[in-house]
Amino acid sequence: MNSLFVSVLLLMMLGTSVSQAATCTLAVTVNDAITASTTDYLERAEKRAVENGCESIFVRVNTPGGSLQSTRRIVERMLASKIPYLCLITPQGGHAGSAGAIILQACHVNGGVKATNVGAATPILGTGEKMPDDLRNKMINDTVSWLEGVTKLRCRDLKFSKEIVTDAKSYSSTEAVEMKALDILGEDESDFLQKSEGRKVLIAGNETIAVKVGDLREFSPDTRYRILSFIADPEFAYLLFMGSLGLLYVELTHPGLVAPGVIGGIGLVFSLIAFHKLEVVWGGLALILLGIAFLIAEIFIPSFGILGIGGLVSLFVGSVFLFDKATGYSLPYTVILPVVLAIGAVFFGIGYLALKTLRLKSKDSDADLKDSVGKVTTVDETGHKGQISIMGETWNFVSEDSLKAGERVTVTARQGLTLNVKRYNKEQV
Repeated sequence: MNSLFVSVLLLMMLGTSVSQAATCTLAVTVNDAITASTTDYLERAEKRAVENGCESIFVRVNTPGGSLQSTRRIVERMLASKIPYLCLITPQGGHAGSAGAIILQACHVNGGVKATNVGAATPILGTGEKMPDDLRNKMINDTVSWLEGVTKLRCRDLKFSKEIVTDAKSYSSTEAVEMKALDILGEDESDFLQKSEGRKVLIAGNETIAVKVGDLREFSPDTRYRILSFIADPEFAYLLFMGSLGLLYVELTHPGLVAPGVIGGIGLVFSLIAFHKLEVVWGGLALILLGIAFLIAEIFIPSFGILGIGGLVSLFVGSVFLFDKATGYSLPYTVILPVVLAIGAVFFGIGYLALKTLRLKSKDSDADLKDSVGKVTTVDETGHKGQISIMGETWNFVSEDSLKAGERVTVTARQGLTLNVKRYNKEQV
């Protein structure tokens, strides 16, 4: 019996030690332009890796480049990371152009599969227009000095990092490995990860560690990433910002149109997120508050449902931005959608009841006015039109009788803001 107990205990201890020894590598894929969506995606990926206890992050890279501002933020995050980034240009035929080439230099271990290329990192204007010489020289010199610092830290080729910026040169992955600009030329992902295993790399805090590669755990682009990718393109973000300001101006100068204000308000928050002026989480909170404001306004302002629909859209997108599965606070769509729809139902229900009450009051006021007695205050030359004072209010009237100022009249009907009246007769009351 004792021997059985000891055996079970040993097996449990062995299982615990195996579990503790197990490692994982978080895998992400960057296939689009480098924008605010990429920054947010990699930031969330690193949080997920820490949460899951992964000891490395594998980044598949295939990008034409993108925003220099977003690239700087990604590089800063990689240099400050205590988890090694393993970056591979893949698949065959892919490339790491411009911003992608700079990010590759910040990775702890980088490489490319055969038939891929890297480089062409000269800064250009997003519009494609020619840059003034002074501005071009300033941006190039700044980028070169910045990239050289990153390259020295990773002990890679300085000539490569300078030429891809100053001369917009691009090299095949095979050439880049020979120049020691890339660390590994891999046959495929598995080969790259196998060759990365055990490499000594420098992480934040000047600590040198050996790279560990474990089972791949995919962190695929989600709805939040796709929405951000749609709005974060620099040209689109600029147009969205200017268009939103224009719509808000129209709403302010023509109050009551509603639609320009709703679209402009949501678009303005989106553009601020795209410009990195609002963190995604704070942008999500702003959208939720904006959505609630729209739904409250729907109760009091006749908008034919525009405020309500805008509020629901704002609530949904804000919830997607605010709660992120990578941070440990996960809200699935099975929770978000019912909550948003329930809130919408409550506010639309209140709006319907309020409208119904107003209609009842309107009908009641018609009933109260009928057979009421008023006094003629003004009258035209015919005596059949003018104004009367009734129940403390002034109304327009029409009458078949020819009336004079000061006469008393009885209301027979109402047509909008005009009352049908006749001369007051005590015997008929």
